[in-house]
Amino acid sequence: MLLKILGIAVVIWLALAVLGAVFEFLTTALVIGAVVALGVVTYSAVKHRRSIGR
Repeated sequence: MLLKILGIAVVIWLALAVLGAVFEFLTTALVIGAVVALGVVTYSAVKHRRSIGR
């Protein structure tokens, strides 16, 4: 009985560790994506502004 409880605890611990790693990766990817998107929008706005003056 004790081994069964320990086995369940280990499985739950591993599942939480995997979920934590996935969320950490997604957070990093979200920050990188936001920075890239902001850069593209800024570049596009600057380029569009210059083409209006011509």
